[in-house]
Amino acid sequence: MSSERRAIGLMAALTFTTGIADAVGFLGLDRIFVGNMTGNVIVLGMGVAGGDGLPVLGPVVALVAFTCGAAAAGFTLRSWSGRWNTRTTALLAAGGLVLTAAAAALLLLDTDNRAVQIAIAAASALAMGEQAAVARAVAVRDMTTVVVTSTLTSFASESLTSPNAGSWVARIANRRVGAIAAIFLGALVGAVLLLVHPGLALLAAAAVTLAVAAAGHRSMRH
Repeated sequence: MSSERRAIGLMAALTFTTGIADAVGFLGLDRIFVGNMTGNVIVLGMGVAGGDGLPVLGPVVALVAFTCGAAAAGFTLRSWSGRWNTRTTALLAAGGLVLTAAAAALLLLDTDNRAVQIAIAAASALAMGEQAAVARAVAVRDMTTVVVTSTLTSFASESLTSPNAGSWVARIANRRVGAIAAIFLGALVGAVLLLVHPGLALLAAAAVTLAVAAAGHRSMRH
């Protein structure tokens, strides 16, 4: 497998974890997105207006935590962008451990407690911020791992319309569709696992994140 295809696969796996984590946040933590910050800004705006009892504090905390995670990863990866390295591995491993701790909290603590919900959402958003910054540094085109709006726009305006895009099969079977499918499947899996326990869903996201960190590190060494 080429290094580019391997990198696409790893970023798709991280995108899958975002879908799981956001399913947990939105359905299990009182409508708080932990990866999709656009969703949080929209929920926050409607919540400030008093719309349908939407939360305000939770989205604010998640936004701050996500930003802190991205900033920490950005400082760590300065001048190391464009390739996988030991710092990339360390950041993703740390994010996976944070998600593991958040999953343990969901399994062991009273998740009806609003403060507990916000703390778990904050920890998850911190890990997602780290992940997004890592994806940006690795710089696999169209694989941001947390946002699909721009990916969908690129697919519709470029993949479908470009005269050089090849056959219709090639236009559809590309990384942009893969990214959209990955986050959809992640949300689907997360919602199904939530029926068992939200902690189990977040634990699955943690396991995939740690597996990506290990696989990326192994590919770097070889």
